[in-house]
Amino acid sequence: MDKWIEEVWLKIEKKLSITSETTGDKLFAYTTKDGKFIGKDGIHWWTNGFWPGIMWLMYVGTKDEKYKKLAQSLEDKLDEALYGYTDLHHDVGFMWLISSVANYRLTKNSESKKRGLIAASVLASRYNSAGQFIRAWNGEKTEGLAIIDCMMNIPLLYWASEVENDPRFKQIAMIHADTVKRTFIRPDGSVNHINSFNPETGEFIETFAGQGYQVGSSWTRGQAWALYGFILSYIHTKKPEYLDTSKAVAHYFISALAACDDFVPNCDFRSPKEPIYKDTTAGVIAACGLIEIARSVPEFEKELYLNAAIKILKATEEKYCDWSENEDSILQMGTVAYNQEQNMPIIYSDYYFIEAILKLKNMDVLFW
Repeated sequence: MDKWIEEVWLKIEKKLSITSETTGDKLFAYTTKDGKFIGKDGIHWWTNGFWPGIMWLMYVGTKDEKYKKLAQSLEDKLDEALYGYTDLHHDVGFMWLISSVANYRLTKNSESKKRGLIAASVLASRYNSAGQFIRAWNGEKTEGLAIIDCMMNIPLLYWASEVENDPRFKQIAMIHADTVKRTFIRPDGSVNHINSFNPETGEFIETFAGQGYQVGSSWTRGQAWALYGFILSYIHTKKPEYLDTSKAVAHYFISALAACDDFVPNCDFRSPKEPIYKDTTAGVIAACGLIEIARSVPEFEKELYLNAAIKILKATEEKYCDWSENEDSILQMGTVAYNQEQNMPIIYSDYYFIEAILKLKNMDVLFW
């Protein structure tokens, strides 16, 4: 196993030594066109933290200053989004946890700390006290919507409470997590994607299919957000119910993978057999969470979660990684949604794959 991990890391190093030079800080990578990274929809796009996040991961793994400089330059460019404010929403964690907060964790940069705290304040301001949830998007008829993805954003609030010694941020994060546990997580460990609440009274109204196949189906990246998000909430709070919730989602995820042909998840665990839309992003996000569960459970439980993570990562690397110099992205076959942008490279799949390999090398810093 150690040999495979080291071989993969060397491939990552070689790949990123090239793409960090060719892409640099010219854009926030999202996907590729003709093998070259391209961006997506302007400075406020929610994935814009992942390219600087990859630079920080590479800095952790190599200590090469070029990655640090690129990450900091990209972070500076994100100020346009941060101080523009009006287009910010629940995904500020994805944007600033792995850019500014990562910088602060590694270098104690005071400007990065300030950016992280501003982003945390934006996220906290979206809390609806009647419904006890963090609002997802902006715009008409979104006032009562909450989304499973936000479980990966609330670690920004845990961090803010820690560095400011102010429990308010953490309290909001935990209340939101409790609402998600109660209204998003189904008895079998599967997960809703989007829930609607009455924004005035807080009453739960209904759930939506979101990026999955249909209402009641099982969008796999949503499963992964929940799996990783709840173990992160456990790490930050030590509340055992968060660990139990993450484990329940993990058990469902691992069991559902048995129906996939190669232990790499399809876009939805409850979709028709044809067409097949793979989603490598869901697999590697889940793998990161499974590794953290393995670190958090008693000794004789660890193997279940760690073995599942390794099996996902190995299958992904064997079938869906492109190590050539003709393609900027590493992972292929990501899917945005069941009916949208299928079987394509997406930048966060590369991020979580690299993060997972660093975890296995015991070289990681937990940016979340």
